[in-house]
Amino acid sequence: MLSDKEQNLLEQMERALYAEDPKFADSLRKSRRGGMNRKSFLLGIGGVILGLLVLVGGVATQIIPLGLIGFFGMLAGAFLCYRSFGGGKEAETDGSGEPAAPSAPSDGGKNSGGLMDRLEERWQQRKDRGQY
Repeated sequence: MLSDKEQNLLEQMERALYAEDPKFADSLRKSRRGGMNRKSFLLGIGGVILGLLVLVGGVATQIIPLGLIGFFGMLAGAFLCYRSFGGGKEAETDGSGEPAAPSAPSDGGKNSGGLMDRLEERWQQRKDRGQY
């Protein structure tokens, strides 16, 4: 477990992230809550197993196209498993189903590393005070 000092530091970092980019912080929180699509996962596992069997059959019979079909079946199954965990995140939409336009930085790009700069500055201050 984390010490109280480490827990407070993480809470400060989370608050800073929300202050800096609330949309990104919300997307991280949603992806953590997301969970797994069990049906897609099981279908993907089945695809991997079936692809493996077809691949082995293709190698055993020396039929190269059959081996390739098995290999690509395994890849498709693995991709389906990956997507079932939320790995294939869909593009953000603007509410009408259309992809949202990327937002420009609110400060005109002058402070692109604001959060990281502040975190590094705080870390350096703690090191200077001998806390770490």
